[in-house]
Amino acid sequence: MSGGEERTYVYIDGEFYPKDEAKVSVYDHGLLYGDGVYEAIRAYEGLVFKLKEHVDRLYESAKSIKIEIPLTKEEMISAVLKTLRKNELKEAYIRIVVTRGKGPMGVDPRNCPKPTIIIITEKREPFFGRGQKGITAVITSIRRTPPWVMDPLIKSLNYLNNILARIEAIEAGAEESIMLNDRGFLAEGSTENLFLVKEGKVFTPPLTASILKGITRGVVIRIARELGYEVEERDLTMHELFNADEVFVTGTAAEIVPIVKVSGRVIGTGHVGPVVKKIMAKFREMTKKSAEGIVL
Repeated sequence: MSGGEERTYVYIDGEFYPKDEAKVSVYDHGLLYGDGVYEAIRAYEGLVFKLKEHVDRLYESAKSIKIEIPLTKEEMISAVLKTLRKNELKEAYIRIVVTRGKGPMGVDPRNCPKPTIIIITEKREPFFGRGQKGITAVITSIRRTPPWVMDPLIKSLNYLNNILARIEAIEAGAEESIMLNDRGFLAEGSTENLFLVKEGKVFTPPLTASILKGITRGVVIRIARELGYEVEERDLTMHELFNADEVFVTGTAAEIVPIVKVSGRVIGTGHVGPVVKKIMAKFREMTKKSAEGIVL
């Protein structure tokens, strides 16, 4: 470290490397084939929010694609905490990446004798800011990957489906896209889960709608119920979306973001609604409670 500049370190397979020197092989199957899994996590004022839940999901995803992570869950949690401390970060966005590892070209997983583990920690504001004014979205023509192709419950490195959806939003002049599933029901945003509010009741697509089982989604369902709102997980249509009183999306990178217009239709009053405001305030309180994560 020189000239007062902060130096960021990246964890790769048990070692720390300065950010500009952190590298993996071009023969890593995560790069060659998108063959791997990942988790995104946030730390708030020294509390790593829902770290255990994220690590549990990481190992479930790895098991589904038959990657054996060469660390125990406890060792993975320790590595995350060490990386945060190494970078002197208490407010951070954390990315854990596990690839099948380095090996000769070819999709045979036996080519890769050892998975690659990467942990990145950095300062990063939520997507779309704090969502105080709400954002615009469009229904995209890109359908969410169905479970009979690749189960969306697996948080894999292959995000081309989501990227193509975001490209459509950008080209339409909107900030986010909303994908339908193969049956024509609402699925999720390009990187977030979706919620509707109608007449004081909260709705969200079920896990069978080709969506990720979001950690923040689960937190928001819990918050809504604690606030006294009925929450229903069921198939939802575009008609219900356009006529909702409130719409919002949730995710680790975005946190909670209201949507005020979808494909040219104003949602509710066109302003951030009262239900999502209450949920956002309660979420902010929850990120400060030690029972909701692991303290550095």
